[in-house]
Amino acid sequence: MLYAHRGLETAVILLPSPTVSEGYTALWERGRLDLKVEAVIHDHAKWHPLFSADDLAICAKRLQEYQYLKS
Repeated sequence: MLYAHRGLETAVILLPSPTVSEGYTALWERGRLDLKVEAVIHDHAKWHPLFSADDLAICAKRLQEYQYLKS
């Protein structure tokens, strides 16, 4: 997906999805949620201006659901 769409477009495609991808689950099982697009966006403020407040909230919500972020 990254190869076909590059980073920003891939994020724009993935964030509104109501469910997480198989890749998300695979990374969660391996303890590597830091590699998910939501974590990269959330953890690096330099990317925040590229996304809406709703997008950033989606990132935080998903990361909390998978215990990457503590509530």
